[in-house]
Amino acid sequence: MKKDLKLLFSLPILSWALYDFSNTIFSANIVTLFFPQYITETIGQDAQSEQMASTLIAYASSIAAILLIVLSPSYGVYIDRTKKRKQWILLGTLIIFVGLCLMGVIADQSSDRLLFGIPMMTLFVIVIFTVVKFVYNSSLVFYDAMMTDIAHKSKHSIVSGFGVALGYMGTLFGVFFIMFFIGTDEAHKTFIPTAILFLLFSIPLFLFTKEPETENTSQDNKWLGYAEIIKTFKLAKNYPAIYIFLAVYFFLNDALATAISMMQPYATTVIGFTTDEFIGVFLIATVFSVIGAFSFGLIAQKITSIYALVIVMFILMIALIIASIPLPKEVFYLCAILFGIAMGSIWVISRTLIIELAPGEHVGQFFGLFSMSGKLSAVVGPFLYGTITWVFSEQGAVASRYAILSLLVMSIIAMILHFVLIRTTQRLR
Repeated sequence: MKKDLKLLFSLPILSWALYDFSNTIFSANIVTLFFPQYITETIGQDAQSEQMASTLIAYASSIAAILLIVLSPSYGVYIDRTKKRKQWILLGTLIIFVGLCLMGVIADQSSDRLLFGIPMMTLFVIVIFTVVKFVYNSSLVFYDAMMTDIAHKSKHSIVSGFGVALGYMGTLFGVFFIMFFIGTDEAHKTFIPTAILFLLFSIPLFLFTKEPETENTSQDNKWLGYAEIIKTFKLAKNYPAIYIFLAVYFFLNDALATAISMMQPYATTVIGFTTDEFIGVFLIATVFSVIGAFSFGLIAQKITSIYALVIVMFILMIALIIASIPLPKEVFYLCAILFGIAMGSIWVISRTLIIELAPGEHVGQFFGLFSMSGKLSAVVGPFLYGTITWVFSEQGAVASRYAILSLLVMSIIAMILHFVLIRTTQRLR
């Protein structure tokens, strides 16, 4: 235990993990809280335009995810061939910092000019956000790969857990900093302070971590990453259990990730929370995601991951049902608790299931396919949600309730496929 603590608080690993702290400040403050709030404040003048604001938020997330899907396979090939990570994380960090500052400056400008029916300055902010979110997700690919340079393989799980723990602390720190020193009345005023915090806590990574020397920097076969995905997908057909699970995860992550990304506009425009009240809801969800991760890690050990996931699915579906029904807004706090538990536990259990279902010699390949399934669902979910709010925008808040119900349908499909998975694994024993 003492050796592990000494390892975790060594300068290279602590510096690496602090990037988790910084990137969750960005994720919580910008992606989940204040960018959606800014769009809702700027565009949502009535019930119909509030739904159009939700559409724009969802589409921006989908476009960023599409860009990541297209380019991320080439990242993997580049990393494997050159071992260069830090220079691209640095570039990404600077782009994110500059992008957030530009968002803050542009959002502070007033203009009556419209483009595609949207205030021009707001449209510029949306475009920059889409680029920044794509760069942020791209940087994480290189950041995660750095773990192989700073710790032995036997210590990867504990180092990864340390990063996740600091990440949750970053969420809380970032939100409380904004609440106490900036305020939440004008969302765009949080962009530049968040940029500064993000850059500040990223600096140790660049100062105190090293990359290995490399001999081969050849960039031949740049399409190898895409070919590898196709090869692994074909390989999955020989392992029906993993093939089914990838479909389960697609629909499940589709529902959960979309619910998380659209939580702010839904809670404020449909449920009726103020900005400060929603921040309280978000913090509750964050705390219970930690509780969910630890609790279901233990539950999965006792009843196996495949059955623990059934419980989590029911929790998520109950949360979606409650959220879709017009009830007193205090009930939404229960939704926050249930969403938080589901958010923390699904990803813990899913990673474990991949290891349990995949043959040992192909675990790495199937983790790549698992990641691709998550990225695809990050496109489809927000796109579907945004399209529903757009099509039914004339019905006001009801449009968002329809969109939430679409996520329930995704969860039900995931549940049906999961029972097929259970039967398949029982036959294969």
